[in-house]
Amino acid sequence: MVDLEKHSAMIKTEALRLGFDSCGIAPAGHLEEEAVWLSGWLREGYHGTMKFMENHVEKRLDVTRLVPGTVSVIVVLLNYFTDKRQLDIQAPVISKYAYGKDYHSIIRKKLTLLLHYINTAIGKTSGRGFTDSAPVMDKAWAVRAGTGWIGKNSNLVSPNKGSFLFIGTLLVDRLLHYDKPIRNLCGDCQKCITACPTQAIVKPYVVDGSRCISYLTIENKGEIPTAFRRKFRNRVFGCDICQEVCPWNRKATHHTEEKLMPLKGLLEMQKEEWYRLSEEKFNALFSGSPVKRTGYNGLMRNLRFLKEAPSDSPQGGVIN
Repeated sequence: MVDLEKHSAMIKTEALRLGFDSCGIAPAGHLEEEAVWLSGWLREGYHGTMKFMENHVEKRLDVTRLVPGTVSVIVVLLNYFTDKRQLDIQAPVISKYAYGKDYHSIIRKKLTLLLHYINTAIGKTSGRGFTDSAPVMDKAWAVRAGTGWIGKNSNLVSPNKGSFLFIGTLLVDRLLHYDKPIRNLCGDCQKCITACPTQAIVKPYVVDGSRCISYLTIENKGEIPTAFRRKFRNRVFGCDICQEVCPWNRKATHHTEEKLMPLKGLLEMQKEEWYRLSEEKFNALFSGSPVKRTGYNGLMRNLRFLKEAPSDSPQGGVIN
């Protein structure tokens, strides 16, 4: 008789050994509740110009259509929290997740190693790993796998690690022992909603992506609407404001992933250096960094927007 609990425990132990901070497992299937939510979210236009969100909806809602034969969804979390900050409090601020190297390659490599382990230690298993690289609703699967709950800012919240977390999923054709979802512990807290300077959290658990600073500075390819002038709190790439005020992030601990450590010279950049940044310096500094996603021209657009409408709040307007 196959010992499903033993195999699942082995997978979780190996995931932690590989450097992941948490691992849970859920049965593959159709995401019924998320289907209703996604339909309404798209209908309201909350995805802005991210038209790719309208594509492959059935695959997005059912991983067995994305990877035929999938039986189980293994979810892993990787902490990226650090209390290190940019030294110049007047300098344009970038999100913590972009301090180091691009997390996609880091997580994909670890998922490949995890799948190899399953094949060698448990038995022949087919699978594919993903992290923001396919139409997978990773936060929904993270909830089903019992690793956390969705906060009112739509981020996954772990009761032990907070919300500064990357999510990876490994879709496998092996039956395993499954975890149960945990209770949502946000309670009556509204701090993330109140703190958002662009009012992107239109109601609890619903974010208008087209108003989110992360979207406006990264995914948005056009000019930033003038309606958001003086509301960026000096953010130039991404935004952590709703996470910084979350009480659950008092439990956040420093990550231990070497490749996520701040790039050399990044945190030391003075305000004037950002505004004098050449394309050559950009390419050298952000080689292999998430900041490359917006490109040099995109970053310059963001810097111009900040310069034309400076914020009253230095260092991103962090709220304690």
